[in-house]
Amino acid sequence: MTPRQRLLGQFIERVWNCGDNAAVPEYLAETYTIRHDPGDPWEGRTLDQAGFIERLETSRAPFPDQRFTIIHISEDDTSVIIAWTWAATHRLPIAGFEASNRTITMSGASVYSFDRKDRLTGHWQVSDRLSVFQQLQQNAAMQQA
Repeated sequence: MTPRQRLLGQFIERVWNCGDNAAVPEYLAETYTIRHDPGDPWEGRTLDQAGFIERLETSRAPFPDQRFTIIHISEDDTSVIIAWTWAATHRLPIAGFEASNRTITMSGASVYSFDRKDRLTGHWQVSDRLSVFQQLQQNAAMQQA
């Protein structure tokens, strides 16, 4: 595993899986751009570190036990690419769906870019958000039954 791959793995674990807001400045450059992340309300935005922390907190709130598992990682000259799975318990309302306390899963791939100091500057991402909404709908239907 290369240094950038290790760094990205630590970022995913500490920041996304554990919700360690204080660790954000260790990994992020001054600005972070979200590119091609359809369905993400932050799509197309460039965030400062405080904005990224707001995104982290907003994203984790309904799914506080979320866990990304990296299933593949590779690297080129400027980026580290990961394929991942995600699982979390739906604990708070989101997108009009009441908390179901059921596990939601999805998969995706992200291409992370770095600056010369090996700080993250953004990502380009595709994820299976459709299946998330299908699971939310299914869980809501089960609660109403």
